[in-house]
Formats: sequence, C-alpha cells, structure tokens
Amino acid sequence: MFEPSVYEGRRRVLVSLLAGKGVGSGLVAFTGNRESPMNYADNAYRFRQDSCFLYYFGIAEPDLAATLDLASGRATLYAHESTIDDLVWSGPRPGVDEYRALCAAYSAAPRTRYIVDLKSSKETILYVPPYRAETALELSQALGLAPEKIAAAGSVPLIQAVVAQRELKEAREVAQIEQAVDTTIAMHRAVMAAAEPGVTEARLMAEAYRVAYAGGGGPSFPAIATTKGAVLHNHGYPGSLVAGGLFLLDAGAETVSGYAGDLTSTFPVSARYTDRQKAIYQIVLDAGAAGAALMRPGTPFRDAHLAAARTITAGLKGLGIMRGDVDEAVAAGAHACFFPHGLGHQMGLDVHDMENLGEVWVGYDGQPKSTVFGLKSLRMAKPLKAGMVMTVEPGVYFITGLIAAWKAEQRHAAFIDYAEAERWLDLGGVRNEEDWLITSDGARLLGGSFDKSVSAMEGYRA
Repeated sequence: MFEPSVYEGRRRVLVSLLAGKGVGSGLVAFTGNRESPMNYADNAYRFRQDSCFLYYFGIAEPDLAATLDLASGRATLYAHESTIDDLVWSGPRPGVDEYRALCAAYSAAPRTRYIVDLKSSKETILYVPPYRAETALELSQALGLAPEKIAAAGSVPLIQAVVAQRELKEAREVAQIEQAVDTTIAMHRAVMAAAEPGVTEARLMAEAYRVAYAGGGGPSFPAIATTKGAVLHNHGYPGSLVAGGLFLLDAGAETVSGYAGDLTSTFPVSARYTDRQKAIYQIVLDAGAAGAALMRPGTPFRDAHLAAARTITAGLKGLGIMRGDVDEAVAAGAHACFFPHGLGHQMGLDVHDMENLGEVWVGYDGQPKSTVFGLKSLRMAKPLKAGMVMTVEPGVYFITGLIAAWKAEQRHAAFIDYAEAERWLDLGGVRNEEDWLITSDGARLLGGSFDKSVSAMEGYRA
C-alpha cells in the first residue's frame, strides 16, 4: 500500500467531489471483503479486498470496514482486535489503532460496531452497489432494506464521484500498473517458451500463474489459456496443444497493492504461423493499431472501437470472407459475426476497472448503450481523458454456432460470404491485447518491450 497520507488525500477529494454534486452531508459506508470459504470456513479462496476499500483505505486484510463523514471529512476504521487464537494460527496482526494509522483514519472502532453505528446514525448512508452477497446482507441489516433491494439503492452521486476519481490514474498508480504489465509480459513469454505439441493447456495455465505469484501479487483474473480461441471466455483447461494449431493466452498479474495487468497473445504451436493464421493475425494487429491511433483526450472510445471494426472488415473482405462496402457493413453490424465484443475496457485496481459500479457511469457517462449485437458488448464508449488506462484487444473469431445461426437466417448476407467463412472454422480465434495510458496528447503503450509482430512472435517460438 501507499503512505497513509495518500488515502487521506483521496478521501478529501471524494468529499469535495460529492460536495460539488450537492451532497455535503451523509455517511459513506465502505464494507471491506471477508474471507470466502471454498467448502468450510478455514479453507478459503485467495483473499481479494474490495477495490473501493483499497482505493480509499489501502489495507488488503479481511473483515475491515470504514465510514466517511461528509460534513466533517473524518473517517472511522473498523477492525477486529487480534485474539490469542489469531496469534497462534495466523501470527501477529495489527491492533485496531494500528490499522487506523495505516490509512490515516481519524478514529477506530471494533468491527462489531460497524453495523451498530450505521443503524444508529441519523445521517443518510451512501454506498456503492455491492457485488458480494455477504456485503448486501450486512448493508441490509444496517439499513432495514431487503437484500435484493440493496444494489438498486446505491448512491448515484457517490458512484459518479468514485468513477470520476478512480478513472484518472495518479502517477503512483501508473507505476504500479506498469509493474503489473511487466509481470504479465513475463507470464506470456514464459508460456510461449514452455509451449510445444502435446503440452496440456493446464500445464501452460500453471506456468502463467507461477510467474504471476512469483511477482508477489498473483493473477489479476482467471486466465484464459486455450487451443479453442473461438470460445471468448474459455476457463477450462482440458486440451493439449497440437502441431499446426494456435494457442491463445489471455492472462494478467496484479501487484501486491492490487493493480492489474491484462494482455492477450495468440501464437503458433509450431515454429511458424500458417499462411491463413498469419493473415488473420495481421488483421488483428492492424485493427489494434487503428484503434490505438485514435486514442487521445476528447475522442470517444467508441470511435476507436469502430476504427478497429472497419479494419477487421476490410481485412476479411480482402480474404473473401466479407464483401460489400466496409462502412456500410460496419454500420449494419455485419462485422460482429467475427468481432462480437468491444475493443477494450478501463484497467486499474480491477482488471475491468470499476465494472461493479455499472457500465452506465464507468463507460457511458449516463448515456444510453447500444442494443446492437457486438456493439452492445462495448464496455467503454465515452470520451477518453488523460490519465485513463485502457486495454485494446481486437479479435477475429470463427465461431461455429454463431456462423451457422446467422447463415440460417441469411443475416447480413450482403456482407458475409458464409461458404467462405465456413472454410475458416478450423482456425478458431485470434485476439491480441495491449494496455495503454491516455496522455495529454495521445496514448502510451504500457510495460516493457513485447513485440507482437508476426516475425517477433515466430522468433519467440523458434
């Protein structure tokens, strides 16, 4: 975590942002995460602190909570007093006041007081929508609302203020993200070095995780490590690598402080891409470059997405898979048969940064979202700002079921040659992902050197 004054300063900014929205009083509730048992209480999943709690208080320990009084600007940190059993089983832990000092809170209290204090407060309680059931239950007890109504009762001004603050990364945050990206690059290079025909997907997933944990933090999300690149979120690892095939790795590391990296590589299992693999891979690289070239303050990320979509459409037209006018095809949504997701998302303390706060504010500033297939999956459309960190991750996929369904409907038949598309089904899918910082006049690629050109990728495999 950073020095205590950082968290105190962030809370002051939050108070100021809310005051600017006419919210000058109230009590903001920050409920930290608890341990989440796999099958009994002492056998828990890897602990991950709530990212809003991390941002404003910085402590990655379970069973913490905090409040922020907007009128006074004073924060109270709630923590359990360490017991002898804690000492025996888990080692020495900070006391309640030591936790308070770590985040520069004004006061501290036992964790058991958190719900009691929320219940007894005469102030309006503000919170962001919880994504864990136990947090919703705790807030339900405090506020007297049914658990299923808790998310909808989250404070919109608070969500807006948190998004406005967290989406602009401080220099110290950018340094953490670059550290995470560097570890992520090492994960991908290690997997490429270990890949060969007959090696299992599970073995390569384990290699990626080995590097992530060796970096000090661990993985930033469950890795996609697959020979079936046409399955966008393939989290099973039952297969083995086959000569002449492709392997897609979508994986990232996070730092000890919780900042994420997120990269995707698609490389040949053999030493070289086949001609068809190379053609699709180059289209994907070109699409990423077209999108990144537009990224600068004031440009809607939707424009970058559409630039990538046009590049993919033009490339597939050159291969005879698509046809007709490129702009008309993209306007109709025909490209989404092969590029059915958005170009990227914000990244920070969450790999999909602040996604729990809702795309309506994180990605759209309250504007309506498209309902068109493909474009509806664009998580981020609003204008970019200096300080944002974005992923750029175009892909081309030959999804058997999707192509069959669209062919049966003759959907966008004016733009898609389905007979030709079916001849590419065995290729699967290709995705490439990079992480970018929006600067004052453009965008900067984050992390150390990781050349993704065809020649470089084949060189890594030689």
